[in-house]
Amino acid sequence: MSLFWRIYLLNAAVLVAATFSVVFGPVSVSTQPVFTEVVVAVLGLVLLLALNGILFRIGLAPLRRLSRSMTSVDLLQPVPRPVEAGGGDVGEVISTFNTMIDRLETERGRSAARALSAQEAERRRIAQELHDEVGQTLTAVLLDLKRVADGAPASVRDQLREVQETTRGSLDEIRRIAHRLRPGVLTELGLPVALKVLTSDTAKRSGVRIDYTCTSDLPELDAETELVIYRVAQEALTNIVRHSGANQARVSLTHGMSRVELRAQDDGVGMAAAAEGSGVQGMRERALLIGAQLSVGTSHSGRGTDVHLKIPVTSPDRKSV
Repeated sequence: MSLFWRIYLLNAAVLVAATFSVVFGPVSVSTQPVFTEVVVAVLGLVLLLALNGILFRIGLAPLRRLSRSMTSVDLLQPVPRPVEAGGGDVGEVISTFNTMIDRLETERGRSAARALSAQEAERRRIAQELHDEVGQTLTAVLLDLKRVADGAPASVRDQLREVQETTRGSLDEIRRIAHRLRPGVLTELGLPVALKVLTSDTAKRSGVRIDYTCTSDLPELDAETELVIYRVAQEALTNIVRHSGANQARVSLTHGMSRVELRAQDDGVGMAAAAEGSGVQGMRERALLIGAQLSVGTSHSGRGTDVHLKIPVTSPDRKSV
């Protein structure tokens, strides 16, 4: 039944009932209504209006729930779909809305996958060029500087040594950048070791104390899942170093209850009411690619930020889904 006919018939039923009560009821209205008749008529009208409002509220309740859902939709944070209640046109509208959100999430997932895949390919290309081109050039410069310094007069030898150290520092920084762009340790030694190296390097560069723990019963994960976990941890640590003002942080990788969990917590200033930046949105997009859930909130201590990534797995002996 269409929304129009539902509303029309509800009102018709109310009016018919009112008419029958006036015509056949014990109360009638004279040519000159007396006070009691006016009171009865007013009370009857109030009762009809109240009944009409209740019926409309019940009939249109699914649309109000749909309206609230429409204002809170976030494709990066999927929420339960509105229940297809009400039947008729109302149910059809809710069903169409759910179908639209499913399609948008699918399309966004595909576009995000393509974008992130292109991003990873570009990172690998840049890292390779930094290693092969810039790295080899600086290595050649270091060798030339050493050769020149060995044969230079004592008056300029110390200056050449300083240039050597500066060049060597630049070469080390380029290697670190290339490593962050393309974590070779991830493919060579696996996720637990890669996260250990990541936390250790971050602690050395930033001065933040970072404790890292990893359980020994991790299931086998596919390459895409491992890369997502690594990038989320990398972005979380970057945010801790740049924005949190923390003195201590903790990163853990655990397995239990048919899922793998990554947590990054700090004792910094926290997010408070700050809007999520592109880094957090990027983490959410990566999480959606592997069907994981990402939550970003305040840590249990009441200070700092807690980044919690939950990745479902079928069993300890099977790859993640």
